[in-house]
Amino acid sequence: MMNADNTVRSDHRENIVIIGGGFAGVTLARALEKKLPERFDLFLLSRNDYITYNPLLPEVVGASVLPGHVVVPLRRILKRTRIRMVEVGSIDLEKRTVTYVKPIEDTIPFVHLIFAVGLDANLDTVPGMAAHGLPLKTLGDALYLRNRVIGCLEEATLTYDNDRNRLLTNFVVAGGGFSGVEAAGEIHDLLAEAAPLFKRVNPDHCKVHIVHSGDRLLPEVRKSLGRYTEGIMRNRGIDIQLSTRVSAVDARGVTLDNGTRIDAATVISTIGAQAHPFVTALPIANARGRIETGPTLQVPGYDNIWALGDCAVVPNAIDNAPSPTTAQFAVQQATLLVHNLLASIEGHSQKTFSYEAKGQLAAVGHRKAVAEIYGHRVAGLGAWFLWRAFYLARIPTFAWKVRLFMEWNWSLFFHKDVSLLGFERSGTAGSKETSAVVPLRVVK
Repeated sequence: MMNADNTVRSDHRENIVIIGGGFAGVTLARALEKKLPERFDLFLLSRNDYITYNPLLPEVVGASVLPGHVVVPLRRILKRTRIRMVEVGSIDLEKRTVTYVKPIEDTIPFVHLIFAVGLDANLDTVPGMAAHGLPLKTLGDALYLRNRVIGCLEEATLTYDNDRNRLLTNFVVAGGGFSGVEAAGEIHDLLAEAAPLFKRVNPDHCKVHIVHSGDRLLPEVRKSLGRYTEGIMRNRGIDIQLSTRVSAVDARGVTLDNGTRIDAATVISTIGAQAHPFVTALPIANARGRIETGPTLQVPGYDNIWALGDCAVVPNAIDNAPSPTTAQFAVQQATLLVHNLLASIEGHSQKTFSYEAKGQLAAVGHRKAVAEIYGHRVAGLGAWFLWRAFYLARIPTFAWKVRLFMEWNWSLFFHKDVSLLGFERSGTAGSKETSAVVPLRVVK
């Protein structure tokens, strides 16, 4: 019996199934395509048919790059892999089957199953965040936030209410890690360039706030770099609240744990993550919904179940601590898993995960970045070029590298696009089908 892609049905083959199309899953699939024996079929199940380069999402928010330049179609980089853009519904570890439910329902048997699903945003960590906060996890989140910033400026130029005007042009970012710092920097840059184009919007009233529970920004890098980042952002006019938490969120801003208020129409959450529901339902998931693995990335008690990336708790032999949930570690775990999976199939010995980070980079806006590479600290414009070079090297295929390189060069010499990108279909005007419209109330 044949399926739509004219190959033997999946239940007639030895299937290796990867769940997740992020850094870890795609790196693993690309490597396995070259080394996996021909008798195996390789499946990759993902909710999207592209890989998103998440570190570049803040640049989409700040209109520094176009949305299409931070994603690469999976079918352009995976040739042998059977890609299924689906939503996984359930997994039976004993029967060795994966069932997906959208857009159609079907079941795939497997001989090896690999979890590389990452984590979802969790907006339930702060009261009111789910109702009024905005995450930054996906391309859709980034595009919505870009439109949100521009939409707020559009409404601010319509209102004659000064308090409403200030509310619309204030933005709070919860979290001072990489995502929070980069998002705040990009939003600040976008406001600085766009605000003068809008009548009755005072650029001096446009404000970005970072609320961070730690005593310094970027806890992932050395203290001196975190302090340097703080100094740069404060000098540019970004308000930074350290050793402070958001205790509640409402339609008009946030309340902090010290009792103070920040009024803002937009609150962005870069804190909190949660596992996918089909993972938390499994007996191998821990109390937080993540999958604990052994040092070889195998799940204890199973010789054919593996996990890597953000969804996994992988011990690192370097320090005997769980590996950080960063793309750098996910890629190295994928490299190891290729070896161990093939070793398991061929009956050879497996290796344990042992990796020391080569460094960290973060863009802080206004063509500045901070970096720590092999213990050496770099900051400023040089670090910014290094940041761009690093992520350009990570983009697969020459064509997509050129696209991003040209877009970055374009943005060096020309203004940002400050148009509101709507997706309203013909004949639906006035309906609620316009995903890009910012749901703000106009006050005249």
